[in-house]
Amino acid sequence: MAKKSWIARNERKKRTVAKYADLRHKLKDEKDYIGLTMLPRDASPTRVVNRCAFSGRRRAFLRRFRLSRISFRELASHGMIPGVTKSSW
Repeated sequence: MAKKSWIARNERKKRTVAKYADLRHKLKDEKDYIGLTMLPRDASPTRVVNRCAFSGRRRAFLRRFRLSRISFRELASHGMIPGVTKSSW
């Protein structure tokens, strides 16, 4: 489980990105790079980290399911993810 402070920090970054999204788009269209540098660092979408919705883990993240590989395997083994079956050949 990730530290709650890391998860909270990432949520704060998501809110900041959403808050400045329109302004960033406008400044980019105008090619006002000085104005872009005046925005907070966390206003950039690249600062947001993909985290597992279940555990908060950032490594080995599966975008399609928004889960880490460990959480995905546990939930899939218990049949909690619809449409996912164990493969065998």
